[in-house]
Amino acid sequence: MTVTTRIAPSPTGDPHVGTAYQALFNSVFAAQNSGRFIVRIEDTDRGRYNAQSEGRILDMLDWLGIVPDASPRREDGYGPYVQSVRSDLHRQYAQQLLDSGHAYRAFDTTEELSERRKAAEARKDSYLGYDRRDRSLSREESGARAGSGEEFVIRLAAPLEGQTVVKDRLRGDVSFQNADLDDKVLLKRDGFPTYHLAAMVDDHLMGVTHVIRAEEWLTSTPTHIQILEGLGWQQPEWIHTPWLLSAGGKKYSKRRGDPSVEDFRRMGILPEALLNYLGMMGWSMPGGEEVFSVQDMVQHFSWERVSLGGSTFDVTKLRWLNGKYLREKLTPQEVVARLHAHLAEYATDLPALMNDDAYFAQVALMMTPRIEALGEFLEKTPYFWSENYPVTEKAAALIAGGQDALKAVRERLAGLPDFAHDATDAALRSLADELGVKVGKLMQPLRAAVAGTTESPGMFEMLGALGKERVLARLDRVIQG
Repeated sequence: MTVTTRIAPSPTGDPHVGTAYQALFNSVFAAQNSGRFIVRIEDTDRGRYNAQSEGRILDMLDWLGIVPDASPRREDGYGPYVQSVRSDLHRQYAQQLLDSGHAYRAFDTTEELSERRKAAEARKDSYLGYDRRDRSLSREESGARAGSGEEFVIRLAAPLEGQTVVKDRLRGDVSFQNADLDDKVLLKRDGFPTYHLAAMVDDHLMGVTHVIRAEEWLTSTPTHIQILEGLGWQQPEWIHTPWLLSAGGKKYSKRRGDPSVEDFRRMGILPEALLNYLGMMGWSMPGGEEVFSVQDMVQHFSWERVSLGGSTFDVTKLRWLNGKYLREKLTPQEVVARLHAHLAEYATDLPALMNDDAYFAQVALMMTPRIEALGEFLEKTPYFWSENYPVTEKAAALIAGGQDALKAVRERLAGLPDFAHDATDAALRSLADELGVKVGKLMQPLRAAVAGTTESPGMFEMLGALGKERVLARLDRVIQG
């Protein structure tokens, strides 16, 4: 049997980090077993459906480099891979469950359900699910009411006694008392299935062998097992992965404002760094390495190395890891190309000097050790692109207190034939010796004057990049006040 895994995201907004997380583990496990990894869009919740979100989910996977074997963009004979297009199939199997007695019609209105739930809460009932009153309707009465046009949903007739046991790869046997389970809705009034029915029908028909998903779905798995048993189908292997946690210890959630994948992309996080970091969430390499590729994961992955405690998503750690990729994993040419692409996508009104490819590359490589994400590049380099650059309060103080030093530096630099690294280095050091001061006493106000900040690349590399004319003009401006 071919190992087949899937993710089934809902198109309701910005692609979620959790979707990328599940896609990574599903795709790695499938690749390790020479299997199939598929992406299916679960869009039957029409109240939350976002028409643009489906494309953004697939675009996110493309950006990450996670290539499914089948998806709405890549059919393979088992699709279509958009749930709403398959509604006729879902209704067919809902009817099969109805005919076999594993499901029933419920005619309650939304108002009636709400009133009865409030009453149960007031009584402090232990069971607050559907009260199953329409479960006792005869087939004849149920059919007659449906035939007369009365609206209904189809609910699962869950067992009322015994246990349903979920055999989970990570958690062992997890038992649920059937008396505590609800008769979940399978088919809604609008004719669309709920996730419970549609996911199980589609998983079966698409040949999914391993359902790898977030642990929040564990409590729904008894319902899914009962649906599969009602249809006479074999269960997949269940694997419920640990939660991603936000800094506050709660589940990582875009609804609470945790960053989305698009937020990280806009920040300038590299896709391979994000995947590396997600791979560290709940799993570890055998040798404890923190920097590894997806290919490394495929080679070394095992469920035995997955920790069930949940992992905190630390944006600071992600940025650190991204910085290592910029400095250690990409060639200089790749860094320049990534910066160009990022700025083209997210920046507006780029300075004209950025059209000078050689100058841009020079600045980019000087700044690589000083940035952790591509989005920092522009905000940390305004003095390279314009004469109208901001001056920090600390830099302004250094300029005001270093006028004599700046005048002496200006005179010495003006006499140099060029601004090569060795020439400016020697000039400033000899000037410091003549004045009887440490070279830092000259470099600090000089850096403040030409960059407007006390943080910049190496002084002599920066002077060489800016050039003699621009440096002297800036010194003249601050000396003259």
